[in-house]
Amino acid sequence: MIQIRRGRVLGILGERPGIKFLKVEVEGGEAKAISYDWLTGPVKVGDWVTLNTTAVHLRLGTGGWHFVIQVGEGQELDPKTPGHIMKLRYTPLQIKVPSVEEPASPYHRIMTQHQDLDGMPVVVGTLHSQLLPAAAAARKVQPQARIAYVMTDGACLPAPFSDTLSHLQKRGLLCGSITVGHAFGGDLEAVSIYSGLIAARWVLKADLTIVTMGPGTVGTATPLGSTSLEQGPILDGVSALGGRGIALLRISFADERPRHRGVSHHCLTALGTLTQLPTTVVVPKLPRAMQEYIADQLKLSRIAAKHQVVEWDGDPGLEALRAYDLQPTTMGRGIDEDREFFLSACAAGSYAAHCLDPKE
Repeated sequence: MIQIRRGRVLGILGERPGIKFLKVEVEGGEAKAISYDWLTGPVKVGDWVTLNTTAVHLRLGTGGWHFVIQVGEGQELDPKTPGHIMKLRYTPLQIKVPSVEEPASPYHRIMTQHQDLDGMPVVVGTLHSQLLPAAAAARKVQPQARIAYVMTDGACLPAPFSDTLSHLQKRGLLCGSITVGHAFGGDLEAVSIYSGLIAARWVLKADLTIVTMGPGTVGTATPLGSTSLEQGPILDGVSALGGRGIALLRISFADERPRHRGVSHHCLTALGTLTQLPTTVVVPKLPRAMQEYIADQLKLSRIAAKHQVVEWDGDPGLEALRAYDLQPTTMGRGIDEDREFFLSACAAGSYAAHCLDPKE
């Protein structure tokens, strides 16, 4: 059951297409809330709103935001967008979207004609915070490359929630975004990760695609209880569709949790146990002690035996982040606090862009 509270809108803290950030009065105090106006209707200062306060009550990782589920006493709303595919299916907030595959879509014929990725490099990560450094590093290597982002439904579902995606779009670093599964709000909507990848290649005309879930992740400190494990089957899908899969490793020597030291146990499980087809695993150039630690992990998990492991320099990607004036964070840590995490993302992005060289 969700926790519901009534609140009143005190102010608009900010907005961008598809989302408003609100200051609300609730339970005798002030709090932050998010309204997806195209989902629950327009909202303004002074409105009474019904809020889902569950995640904040549980102290979960939503950044301290409540979510508007109704404005006032309820409104009669009529969707103004086309589409016949439902996301959030069979929930009170199920929403219709214009799926790229559906017969009424202007891209239906393209989606019918193509079932292959034509060798397109596809970087597959496990956290949303890997998207920005991977994209910036790829653009550093191939300034004219068309880079698409495919957002899975492993974490946050509405794409407008992502500050990272907003920053990348404003700087023109992406040719478009596609939300797949129950994720929604991208430039294109797709029913599955597989059709989302096809749409990236043939509708957005992407040269390179990066796949990660949206902000947040679900973890339970168990080997299999994490949405990050989607990395394995997605890479298998890329291979099956004739793409060039590139695994982006979650690497950290700053995270205090032993299971995330070096290569995260989620990547070790996804790549060592769950993947069925060989893929490319990119490891950044690191100090010798760190390199040896990671090499032992890849050997013990059988990743080194199953896949092609490539060592690649991530430092030029870090330079690109500074050039674009981008300051990414992961788990609240910036580049100086968790350098290896960002080096890994930059190395994967750089390697993927390098694969676009016709001599490779």
